[in-house]
Parts: sequence; C-alpha cells; structure tokens
Amino acid sequence: MRGRCGRHSVLCPVNRRRRRVFDEYKRISKKDIEQSIKSETSGSFEDALLAIVKCMRNKSAYFAERLYKSMKGLGTDDNTLIRVMVSRAEIDMLDIRENFKRLYGKSLYSFIKGDTSGDYKKVLLILCGGDD
Repeated sequence: MRGRCGRHSVLCPVNRRRRRVFDEYKRISKKDIEQSIKSETSGSFEDALLAIVKCMRNKSAYFAERLYKSMKGLGTDDNTLIRVMVSRAEIDMLDIRENFKRLYGKSLYSFIKGDTSGDYKKVLLILCGGDD
C-alpha cells in the first residue's frame, strides 16, 4: 500500500515531503503558497489551486470544511453534502469528524442532525458513523 499511512497520515513520509516543499517555497519566495496563488491567479483557477493546496496540507480538514460550508447558513448544498459523505464514509470519516469538531466546535453528527430530516438524515447519520 504505497503512499498510504493510515489514520495519522500527518506522520506519513509523503506528507512530510509536501510540508518541506511548502516550507521551502515560503523560504525562497517570502510568502506562503496560498498568498502567491491569491495574488497571481483569480476565479475558478484560483479556487481549484487553493483547494488542491488545502487538500494536500490536510485532506481530512479540507473535507470537514466542505461539509461545514455545505450545511452552514440557510439551506443545504445537498450535492456537496452527499458527495463528501458517500465518497469518504469508508475512507477517512473518523479523521474528518475529528477535524470538524476541532475546527467548528460541534460534532459533524450534530450538525447533520440539525440540518437535515427524514430518511435523508438517517442515511447521512449512518454514513457519519456516530457522534463525537
């Protein structure tokens, strides 16, 4: 299983190399990669590059943020909510739940419970895997 380091992937050699690349970029350019992307690009291209960097830095935190944004405020972005929950349920949902709670102070489970209803809510809560 090359490239996979389990639940605590921050300890993974691949992630250490990525972090070194970002650190070296900052040392050379005197600003981090996100600042450079924001100052040199715009629109959908900028959004895509920033998403790639966020995902490379911490994939679980990236998906926690996507889930939060899909449910915050009025209405729900059902397409994003369903896509992330279904695609990550058997991969790294525990890590996503941990990051969600750390970033937003509330469990993903409780957020889903308060934002959805009916069978839709039941399925999403099952995919979530429990309350933290």
